[in-house]
Amino acid sequence: MDVVNNLINKNGYVAVIGLGYVGLPLAVALSEHVNVIGFDVSKEKIDILKRGIDPTMEIGNEALKSVDILFTYDETYLYKASFIIVAVPTPIKKDHTPDLQPVISASRTIGRNLHKETIVIYESTVYPGVTEEICQKEIEKYSGFICGKDFYIGYSPERINPGDKVHTLKNICKIISGMNDEVREEIKKLYALIVDNIYMAESIQVAEAAKLLENTQRDINIAFMNEVAMIFSKMNLSTTQVINAMNTKWNALGFRPGLVGGHCIGVDPYYLIYKASISDSSSEMVSLARKINNNMSGFIVDAIVQKLIQEKHSIKNDNIYVLGITFKENCPDIRNSRVLDIIMKLKEYGIDLKVADPYADKELVKRLYDIDLIDYKQITDADCLIFAVAHTEFKKLMISDLKKFTQYSFQENKSVIFDIKNIFAKKLIEENKMAYWGL
Repeated sequence: MDVVNNLINKNGYVAVIGLGYVGLPLAVALSEHVNVIGFDVSKEKIDILKRGIDPTMEIGNEALKSVDILFTYDETYLYKASFIIVAVPTPIKKDHTPDLQPVISASRTIGRNLHKETIVIYESTVYPGVTEEICQKEIEKYSGFICGKDFYIGYSPERINPGDKVHTLKNICKIISGMNDEVREEIKKLYALIVDNIYMAESIQVAEAAKLLENTQRDINIAFMNEVAMIFSKMNLSTTQVINAMNTKWNALGFRPGLVGGHCIGVDPYYLIYKASISDSSSEMVSLARKINNNMSGFIVDAIVQKLIQEKHSIKNDNIYVLGITFKENCPDIRNSRVLDIIMKLKEYGIDLKVADPYADKELVKRLYDIDLIDYKQITDADCLIFAVAHTEFKKLMISDLKKFTQYSFQENKSVIFDIKNIFAKKLIEENKMAYWGL
């Protein structure tokens, strides 16, 4: 088996299925070394990419225009590939059980367009057993081929952190696995073209489980800090001050409270919970952490309403602005954003909100949630500012900016700063005659 050397000599293609936050950077990185087919079922997305527009903001428009990738929504092009990498989303259903339809659909597409000796690698997050027990069987069914004889499979969990310019595809340790040692070595050769550090997992299921564990342990630790934040709130203690003091110890873990959304930490634990349930095992701690983190938006909304009442605001007549709607800072991704929960819950009180976010796609937010994003720089009449996401632009704001945002507030009461991400110093805000609440 010498697939990668042939690819380096420009004989054949690597195909990447799914061109989102994971697949697009992967395709771009590989295209510097081998021929790449970038496949996505969305014709609209392919058209955008062909025009050199990067909707993920991970690559950038100028860089995207210079890459040599065969972008297509025509699945028959996959037949040209010697390696196929699957990077489609794996969301959850309304009942919080895994939605495997995207990876199943991708597997069927591969099966219809597979030639012999191809290696198929899954990067999508799944619970242990999905790659071999579900995806492999779908490929076999739709291709008529036998895995291990006619084609081969592997698994390499994605670890891309959207918006993170420090921990990038190149320098994040890449876990890889394959159905046997020979396949695993070939997969290692491929990823070694684009990443600096590779960890070879003993089996596909070990690699699948590792992905779930790395995000679940973060979910549990954040849930603990969220519970602590709720306790300290009742005690009128600053959680930030307590954590800063705690972090002076060498073995403090550095976790902080906050909203847990997105497509990883807010989703992956449910895959582990589901696998535990069908394996006749319990997942009490994981389930409790999910419950605590999902309830944080309700806790924050209650705190907002109580603080506004405490400051003698009329609430319904206030000019209230939410700054940030994406699930994390410096990223346009709004999938599973818990900020939306806060917005919707506040609207249940009859509160009219305005929302600003310099990263989110205005058209997408309008289409999905009927929210018209505004330019935060134009705010002048805020009675209340809710900083929900720590975008760099917000972290650079000075007290003078906050005063500008609130200069035409019609309330005689203090303007209120709700600092969910602890961007500002409470003392400084209060010294400038504004009320402050921080998580």
